This record gives sequence, C-alpha cells and structure tokens, in this order.
Amino acid sequence: MARKFFVGGNFKMNGSVSSIKEIVNNLNNAKLDAEVEVVVSPPALYLLLVRENLRSGIEVAAQNVYDKPNGAYTGEISVSHLKDSNVNWVILGHSERRTILKESDEVVASKTKYATENGVSVIWCCGESLEEREAGKTVDVVTKQLEALKAKISDWSKIVIAYEPIWAIGTGKVATTEQAQEVHKAIRDWLKNVSPKVADETRILYGGSVTEKNCGELSKQPDIDGFLVGGASLKPAFIDIVNCRQ
Repeated sequence: MARKFFVGGNFKMNGSVSSIKEIVNNLNNAKLDAEVEVVVSPPALYLLLVRENLRSGIEVAAQNVYDKPNGAYTGEISVSHLKDSNVNWVILGHSERRTILKESDEVVASKTKYATENGVSVIWCCGESLEEREAGKTVDVVTKQLEALKAKISDWSKIVIAYEPIWAIGTGKVATTEQAQEVHKAIRDWLKNVSPKVADETRILYGGSVTEKNCGELSKQPDIDGFLVGGASLKPAFIDIVNCRQ
C-alpha cells in the first residue's frame, strides 16, 4: 500500500490573531499538492480561529490533549472539546513536553490511547538527545518509547509517527539524509513486531529543522513519509515544503 505523504505544521507557542490569520490566508490561497495530507497545529487559544477560517481539506491539530473525559482537570483540553470543534488531530509526545514538562513514555502512551480510542488521530513523536545520539543509543531510546506505546494500544490506524532528534529541533542542525533514513528504517523494522501490515502502512515523519532547502532530498528516502515542521510552518516556505515532491 502506498503511504500518503504527510506534512504537519507545529506552530508551538507562537503567533497572534493577526499572524495566524495571515498564515491561514496564505494556505487558503496556495496551490497545494493534492497528494499530500496537510495538518496544522496552532496554540490552543487559536484552534477555533484556524478551523473556522481554514479551507476544507487541511486538517487542524491540537498540541496536547488529556487522557480523561471532561471534568475537574483545570487547564487541560479534552478529546470531546476537540471533536466538538472539528479538530481531528493532536500532537503527543513532542520532546518539549517530554523534557520540559516531564511527560513520561507511559503518560504519552496513555494520552495516545485515549485520543485514538475516542476518534482523534495522533502525530506521536519520538527522538533522542545529542548525548544519546553520541553514545550510540538512538535506536534503543526510540524503541523504548515505542514499546511504551505498544503496551497501551492495539489500533495503529490513527497514528502517524514523527521521529524528531531533539538535538536538531530549532537548532538549525539537521540529521543527514542518511542518519534520518537509518532511524526511519529502524522504526519501520520495529513496527514489524506489531504486524507487517502496521509496518507497511504507518507513516513515519521526519522533524528537526526541516526547511524548504533540505526537504526535497529527505522526501526521496524510502522510509520518510513526510515532515513535522516547526519554525518553517510559520513562514510562506511551509507551502514549498508541502509541495516539495512536485
């Protein structure tokens, strides 16, 4: 089965009403590759603004969701809030939440289970630090994160994996094409432990200082099925990344 190319834009804690309206307007007027699935992820406060103004065919993702129903969980967003707002995706396990906010592999897996079982698709992130990369532990670290996910879920059809080496996020450093493909292949090989079907069908994205300049070569790799874009998703260059295979 051919895996549909996927480009996600993670705005992180950036943007204003005016700047996000400008991003939405640019996307609405852009000629985007029809063979690419596009999802953008603004800060929570702007989710409805984006969803109500963005053209159909481009999906919207939250940057976090809680693993419990509605209730006394101050500051959290529920799956039902997202679905009520026609927001069908969420990013979970991003390294900034794992490292800065101390979310464990198990917490990320629990959130992923709850989201997918209740109808929200997940961009599930994994990756290693520079120290772990230099110690040759990249595959071990990513495998541990995947094992925690596998322990919680059985249906992988609503999950897109994003491999993001922590040392390449927002630093301007990028894994070489060979480094990125090597880890993507290791993830796909590991997915065979779940099933050959899951290994064949699950899309694996690369994230980590993706730009319009480096996306073309990365997109040609057999196990790279798209990108999770950070800073460049706030710029017109995001459209060039979406269209990088044309």
